Amino acid sequence: MRLNVPIRLRWSDLDAYGHVNNAEMLRLLEEARIIALWSSGDDARPAVPGDVDSGEALSASTAVLDGRPGADTLSLIARQEIEYLAPIPYLRQPIDVQLWVGRMGGASLELCYEVRSPVGMEPATLYARAATTLVLVDAASGRPRRINERERAAWAPFEEAPIEFHRR
Repeated sequence: MRLNVPIRLRWSDLDAYGHVNNAEMLRLLEEARIIALWSSGDDARPAVPGDVDSGEALSASTAVLDGRPGADTLSLIARQEIEYLAPIPYLRQPIDVQLWVGRMGGASLELCYEVRSPVGMEPATLYARAATTLVLVDAASGRPRRINERERAAWAPFEEAPIEFHRR
């Protein structure tokens, strides 16, 4: 199962060619990742997998990392890879970022993404595929820490095969 995270584009995401700049793609992925994984401490909306009707965080059940300043755990990026398949033009509707867990290790997880055209837009377009390796780090010691049972239980329903990149 995948999370569908709607992300609105900003005019400033575009480059001189009139499409989303490659560096801005990392920001779009970051925003989807934060919505999916980080709790703000006031997440009251229940999980609704596949819900993209609003621009709100869609899944409080997967948002189990404390993303606030002073949190006990840091989530650090160890690796990112993006395969660009089509340029993203400026769109007023939110793009659909599908997100899932490709691998869950002891202290790290690989998040996989497909960046797609807005839900219901025809023709449907797959703009990019990406993967991020995220390492959980204890803020006090600076050392990796194991994924705990609560996190593992929250993310396990969203495990699927990792992305196999085609254009290497």
